[in-house]
Amino acid sequence: MNIIETFYSAFGRGDAQTMEACYHPEAEFTDEVFVGLKGKEVPAMWKMLIERSKGELEITYSHVQANEQGGSADWVAVYIFSATGRRVINRIHAEFEFKDGKIYRHTDSFDLHKWAAQAIGFKGKLLGGTAFFRKKVQKTAREGLNRYISRNFSA
Repeated sequence: MNIIETFYSAFGRGDAQTMEACYHPEAEFTDEVFVGLKGKEVPAMWKMLIERSKGELEITYSHVQANEQGGSADWVAVYIFSATGRRVINRIHAEFEFKDGKIYRHTDSFDLHKWAAQAIGFKGKLLGGTAFFRKKVQKTAREGLNRYISRNFSA
């Protein structure tokens, strides 16, 4: 099993510890919501998302390609969005760069407008494609992650 399959298999089991072990200590992550995460922020984000899902998270992955330098995969997350209680089916494409046999750069791409329509409903459908909405979601996500990290990983 390659590092990408190990990562998504662990994600599907809610195993944040194994997911963290897949990342290089200097890893970077970006997607439509979480932008420019570095180092310990990356596994903390996954741990937070797993905890928020309260066991209602279904992960499937396909089209995994990998070599020593990097790889890609398509994956689907089905979950209940905690802020609204709405069911989301998010289809994501992931690109990876490896360093020292671990995930060094991880970029996920998905349709934020489609996500917003599912997660938020009418307002998300109406505003989900705007730059204003994207910035607001990114700011809210970053603040939530910062609070999570300060509560769970501070000395």
